[in-house]
Amino acid sequence: MKKFTKRKEFGIILIILIMSFILTIVSSAFLKADNIIDILRNNAVYGIMAFGMLPVLISGGIDLSVASSIALCAVVAGKIMTVFDTNIVIVFIISMLVGALIGLINGLIITKLKIAPMVATLGIMTVTLGVVLLYTGGTWISGLPEYFKEFGMAKLGNIPTKNGLTLGIPSQVIILILSGVVTWLMLRYTLIGRGIYAIGGSEASAVRVGYNVDKIKVFIYMYSGIMTGIAAVVHTSIVQQVDPNTFLGYELTVISTVVIGGASTMGGVGTVLGTTFGIILMGILQNGLILAKIPTYWQKIVMGLVILIAISVDVINRKREQSKLVRVDVEG
Repeated sequence: MKKFTKRKEFGIILIILIMSFILTIVSSAFLKADNIIDILRNNAVYGIMAFGMLPVLISGGIDLSVASSIALCAVVAGKIMTVFDTNIVIVFIISMLVGALIGLINGLIITKLKIAPMVATLGIMTVTLGVVLLYTGGTWISGLPEYFKEFGMAKLGNIPTKNGLTLGIPSQVIILILSGVVTWLMLRYTLIGRGIYAIGGSEASAVRVGYNVDKIKVFIYMYSGIMTGIAAVVHTSIVQQVDPNTFLGYELTVISTVVIGGASTMGGVGTVLGTTFGIILMGILQNGLILAKIPTYWQKIVMGLVILIAISVDVINRKREQSKLVRVDVEG
């Protein structure tokens, strides 16, 4: 128990409990089952992308291209559905392949050209966004097929409620959970997972131990792209249309969600459990602002400040840790 209280996840849990208590006082609707499910459903897109971003941050990298990547994946998925007679599985596969391709390009630029991840992914973000706007002209894609609408409304375990609605786990939340489980298994039980932590701790040491750093880095960015592809279909299933302009700023929200969950932008640290709590915390904060009837522009200001504080605290803590290591080396 003492070990757990010292972990970063414990602090996040305390914040979640405090916020939940306050919001319950502000609005009796907060703790209702349908509201909690709505929080998870509305944040499923950020959550899936966060699970893809987690390995990237653990390795010491960063992926700024996820916002334009999800836009391109959503546009491709939307066009496929409106033009061809296909099914939901094919839509997911195509969107994941598009995301994986963008991730592959990121990985190759970073490993082969030795360009810093921030610069490389920023460049790909700009190019991808240009492709999206050139192809769509900024117009929405609507008129999605009926089977996709049914998928978007599908729930596991429909339970009737007093108000005549049904309560169940939405398909988007199920995909969020599966994404978290797959990421956890990959990081905890595979050689690649151990290599990701090794690279984040010390890339030079990872090379000496025998890890193929370049291959692992390419995999990491492809994994982020695949998760972004999944998130694109999930987002489209919620809103039932594709707006290529709606994903602006997603990369900062996703990164801050992972950082709030205990990961570091400097690498070597991060867990699926912590990221899950980060997703919940961001969802509760956003939902609380809505329940408190805070104006939309103030909601954006608050969320922006949370993102800024989360990343700033991470950088400050990391510098403190590095300064301690320097003092130990000097004294030694």
